[in-house]
Amino acid sequence: MNAATVTPRKTLVALLVTGLVVSGGMVAYHSVDASPITPAAAATMPAPAAPAANQAASNAPLAGAPDFAGVVQRYGPAVVNITVTSKAQMAQQDDEDDAPAVATPQDPFGNDPFFEYFRRFMTPDGRPRDPQAEMPQHGLGSGFIISSDGLILTNAHVVRNATEVTVKLTDRREFRAKVLGSDPKTDVAVIRIDAKDLPTVKLAAADDLRVGEWVLAIGSPFGFENSVSAGVISAKGRSLPDENYVPFIQTDVAVNPGNSGGPLFNGRGEVVGINSQIYSRSGGYQGLSFAIPVDVAMRVQQQIVASGHATHARLGVSVQEVNQSLADSFKLDRPAGALVSGVDAKGPAAKAGLKEGDVIRSVNGQPIVGSGDLPALIGASSPGQKVTLDVWRDGKAMKLDATLAALDEGKAAKQAAAEPQKGRLGLALRPLQPDERQDGQSGGLVVENVSGAAARAGIEPGDVLLSVNGAPVRSAEQVRNIVADAGKSVALLIQRGDARIFVPVRIG
Repeated sequence: MNAATVTPRKTLVALLVTGLVVSGGMVAYHSVDASPITPAAAATMPAPAAPAANQAASNAPLAGAPDFAGVVQRYGPAVVNITVTSKAQMAQQDDEDDAPAVATPQDPFGNDPFFEYFRRFMTPDGRPRDPQAEMPQHGLGSGFIISSDGLILTNAHVVRNATEVTVKLTDRREFRAKVLGSDPKTDVAVIRIDAKDLPTVKLAAADDLRVGEWVLAIGSPFGFENSVSAGVISAKGRSLPDENYVPFIQTDVAVNPGNSGGPLFNGRGEVVGINSQIYSRSGGYQGLSFAIPVDVAMRVQQQIVASGHATHARLGVSVQEVNQSLADSFKLDRPAGALVSGVDAKGPAAKAGLKEGDVIRSVNGQPIVGSGDLPALIGASSPGQKVTLDVWRDGKAMKLDATLAALDEGKAAKQAAAEPQKGRLGLALRPLQPDERQDGQSGGLVVENVSGAAARAGIEPGDVLLSVNGAPVRSAEQVRNIVADAGKSVALLIQRGDARIFVPVRIG
């Protein structure tokens, strides 16, 4: 039931505990005991304000360590423990897809005195049943109450495939919860319990967060209910692999499986995020944890409450990071922005005039530093919204206006990465034959042989060279002329199968 994304030598782990029972013993994980934080100036701090959704917070820095004990006492009761029962995602052996279509045989155990035993462990045609195929799965997570009538935020992966959701409060009352909706793109879900006059959290202002600021997490790591851990904000706006729609908050707060969906508080007792994932080689906490910003969560929550689902906008481009070699190739003053490596021919970007090789540097005035900033900004917009793109093309800045479309799951923008390489260009090229051209393709050269820097950059025979430094190419002579006039490096747009990517090659 855990959602996990594997990256080289690291694992992005969703923080849901599945099938964990804690009774009479400890779960074997390496851990470090944390000493309690003693507030240095708790007496001088103002008392936390009464719970109020979306109440703006002061930007004034706290004097000394925050009063975490006071935060837990006041807002801890609004943090809940969530138990989920779901169907096992395993095919029943009775219903195998590759089994031939036959008439149902007569029950061979009908007259046997032990027929109940055989029915439990054998199929009617004599095959052994898989007991795990019918065994329900159980998971543990966390959440927090945002309205006194029972509205609760948690992670989408906590309640995925749930057949039953139970919420337990700190006063030990338990309620059956209804899942109002979930959004896998942002990993936010909204559930509701039938209760009144519940304690609630206070939400921080969207921009009221600073790197280095103290934060505190409350949740149920490994099933240990309402555990508290603390740390600092390590970074903001982090892009994670295959997580394109959330600018994550990175912290060093100790969170573990079971903390999923729990709140991340600042020192004033305001929720700044939802604890969601960790980077780990062991499956447990190793110093890197990530939370969904509360403003992203609240946008999704409002849509789910209104319609039962969340929508995201789409621009219709594939982008990749701009490194120093690519910046040199495109004559950028610094390696920043989102380099367009592919444009959907029928998408909003194409209609706006965006082309492969363009570098998107800002959206509605908001700068794009890394390529991951673009899908996060677009995903937070609404379908039909008009945006102004600051684009770098052919060594010049220009602006394009685009009207965003609704996200199509099959055409979500994908981020590719190109590693910088050194050396000189070494390609043997020939024109594409008519039967080799893909739909809508007018130019391009087939790589017959490769050596030197191009080979070290990963270009292979059979690849198709589409452009050099953003200029479409139709002949080897064109390529030679562009390379002759280039600076220290060139950016080659290569197509391999259905994938396209810019590859920087140093030539000087």
